[in-house]
Amino acid sequence: MDVAKLLEPVSQARRRRTAPLVLELDLTDGLADEAPADPVGRLLAKRHQRLTDVVQAIRRGAHDDRVAALVARIDGRPLGFARVQELRAAVAAFRAAGKPAVAYSESFGDFGPGTVPYYLATAFGEIALMPTGTLGLTGLGITTTFVRGAIDRLGLDYEVGARHEYKNAVNTLTERGYTEPHREATGRIVASLTEQVVEGIAEGRGLTPERVRELTARGPLLAGEALEAGLVDRLAYRDEVYGDLLGRFGGDDGARLQFATRYHHRRSAAARLPAARRGGHIALISGVGTISSGRSRRSPLGGGATMGADTVAAAFRAARRDRDVRAVVFRVDSRGGSAVASDAIRREVALTSEAGTPVVVSMGDVAGSGGYYIALGADAIVAQPGTLTGSIGVLLAKPVLGGMLGRVGITSDSVEGAPHAGMFGTDRKFTDDEWARVDALLDAVYDDFTAKVAAARGMTRDQVHEVARGRVWTGRDARDNGLVDELGGLETAVRLARERAGAPGARLRHYPAAGPLDRLVPSESSEDRAAAPGTAFDAWGPLAGAAARLGLPSAGPLAMPGAWEIG
Repeated sequence: MDVAKLLEPVSQARRRRTAPLVLELDLTDGLADEAPADPVGRLLAKRHQRLTDVVQAIRRGAHDDRVAALVARIDGRPLGFARVQELRAAVAAFRAAGKPAVAYSESFGDFGPGTVPYYLATAFGEIALMPTGTLGLTGLGITTTFVRGAIDRLGLDYEVGARHEYKNAVNTLTERGYTEPHREATGRIVASLTEQVVEGIAEGRGLTPERVRELTARGPLLAGEALEAGLVDRLAYRDEVYGDLLGRFGGDDGARLQFATRYHHRRSAAARLPAARRGGHIALISGVGTISSGRSRRSPLGGGATMGADTVAAAFRAARRDRDVRAVVFRVDSRGGSAVASDAIRREVALTSEAGTPVVVSMGDVAGSGGYYIALGADAIVAQPGTLTGSIGVLLAKPVLGGMLGRVGITSDSVEGAPHAGMFGTDRKFTDDEWARVDALLDAVYDDFTAKVAAARGMTRDQVHEVARGRVWTGRDARDNGLVDELGGLETAVRLARERAGAPGARLRHYPAAGPLDRLVPSESSEDRAAAPGTAFDAWGPLAGAAARLGLPSAGPLAMPGAWEIG
């Protein structure tokens, strides 16, 4: 009997448990910022990485003696500017622990833009590019498509009221190009984000900002040109990059490669122990998507999420009654939506803080208009320098379909029991008297919004109006304007929450996490903790954005302008 051969599986298992780990990130499929609460959503999202898991894995690996290095595959697909900055900060912490971090790309934009992905890569200590790849370092820009000409041809019209000149969410429907305020605000966003990118690349690659701007003006660059300019460290294929990195550690057996999220889930067993045994926890409540009344919704076919006020409010009510919750981090990624739904969420945030459970808002890629409104009840607001926020304003838009339908022989008639009974119908425009009521509504919402900002931020109404008027700011500019307390990501928000709660060892947990029985047993009432995770289905699904642009379901008066594709 060959005893050595019999014991070989045991030896291999032992080596797998003790071999050095190289954490791997594959960012080619993007990152999700939300943890679906319902079982179907969790099943569909099983293979999608969550930003919070990735960031916590990198930071945990920085202090784990077994973790030797980090390698990430990055391509030209956009990840979201604030998410990129969140990852950059985590990678910086990993490198500060003295561990190597390598970024590999087949191409930073394959014959296309790749500035933001490359900006992410410069946080790593080494960048490898495939010899046939390109570096799409071409700078940042925002392109807006205006469809007013097509709308005129269709005979479609829009009635639009806004407070104030920068609240331009429907300009794409009513204008043929940028208005001066629209161009001014968009230009400042591009300038601010460009400053951040140039600073990051210059610091990461040991170049001057002037040199980075010069190279950007020459882009896109061939692989050899990027190497010669010092923008990448080597030209290599994946097998060479991974082979060299794994071979640096572990002697003959080498190191073991493991996805960062897999590492995080396996190392998080302690976090699933009863919170009371560890002195409580920090509850992470997510608010993602267009804000509306009712429950949070998503499409069974994919597409954008909807942040339901009932769902988020129930989560906050449960958190402030839960003795194990020491503080709340409210992760917001939303362009806004309904004014009343936003105020309902803001109220629950404020009540939670007033009850003695500190609330810190962590803003994602976008947290503007209603997405900013819901943050006003918190103890502190944290945003990345590249977060898009502000947009403190209000709008109302109504499509007028009568002319378009009349062209194909469709007409309408109505019997109304009051002068304004049909004012919100799409068959006709507002009358002068109806416009007076619309203006009164817009003024009331804007006055209420700015008053709440002034009270929450310790500003005068005049100071708020100066930075409001519907204008969108980057997180860096918003901090300078007094709208944000501190720049940073989720880690910064968690630190502030721990400090305010006096709980330095409290761990972060997604909240509320319902068990299987909670999902099967009907909620006792809207106060029941099990009421929070409920998720309804959105019938529009992936067509929700197009439907909103046509005015079919109104997104609400507190909505940010544009799609904000930065690239």
